Amino acid sequence: MNTKPFNSGLSENAVVITRVADRQWHALDDDLVVGRGHAAHRPDGRLFVSIDAWHDAVFDRLAEAMPAELPAPLYTVVDEADAELTAGWRRAGFAIRRREWEYVVPTDPRVTGLDAVLPPPGVTIVPAGEADESLLRAVDRAIRDEVEAAVGWESMPAEVIAGPEGDTVVDPSKYAVAAAPDGYLGLIRVVTVNRPRIGLVAVRAGEQRRGIARALLAEALGTLHRCGFAAAWTEVQESNKAASALFEGIGARPVGSNLELVR
Repeated sequence: MNTKPFNSGLSENAVVITRVADRQWHALDDDLVVGRGHAAHRPDGRLFVSIDAWHDAVFDRLAEAMPAELPAPLYTVVDEADAELTAGWRRAGFAIRRREWEYVVPTDPRVTGLDAVLPPPGVTIVPAGEADESLLRAVDRAIRDEVEAAVGWESMPAEVIAGPEGDTVVDPSKYAVAAAPDGYLGLIRVVTVNRPRIGLVAVRAGEQRRGIARALLAEALGTLHRCGFAAAWTEVQESNKAASALFEGIGARPVGSNLELVR
């Protein structure tokens, strides 16, 4: 356990930064927790940090203590509208790396225009929960390798699904897939906690521009609509013009943005 006392003005006692677990820190003011810091690896291997503190002084000391005990590079994601939090991370030496737009996506096929969309000849859409797990993992791995070899998987929206080390298909029941006779060509993942979120839609490089992504969206959004959801949410990196065009073409609209910062 590592502690770093400093005078904060929050009380007569020194506030102490304490590492309470492998990747967790507390800021204590006279035994009262006045701030928390956390670090976690994302499925793509990057290390992301977060801090929850009421006072700038506590935030700054946590942001000073944590990087001193963690390997670089470190990443964090903030709501772009939260100027105060963004400023705190920038004081700690973090720089803006990229912007992700958050879209709200209608599910009604009469609004999206996907009611008459069919997959291309020779391709079948397999609904969520019915995919062969081994073939699903194979296409997930192939797509990730293709993206990594091109623009790099780090260009994809930051993933937040927790799972075993190296397991990028955490819950196979959340995926619908595009199937051909010799294997799967694409996939879409939708996770519903408080609201449905499209976490990933991707197609093998050699199969793109055939309408497979639109067919996958038609399946996923149609299912959500029948389940009573009027909208889903997703994130798209600002530089990914093709993905933005895909979603905006079905009536999705941006409602906010997140910044990914790196130190």
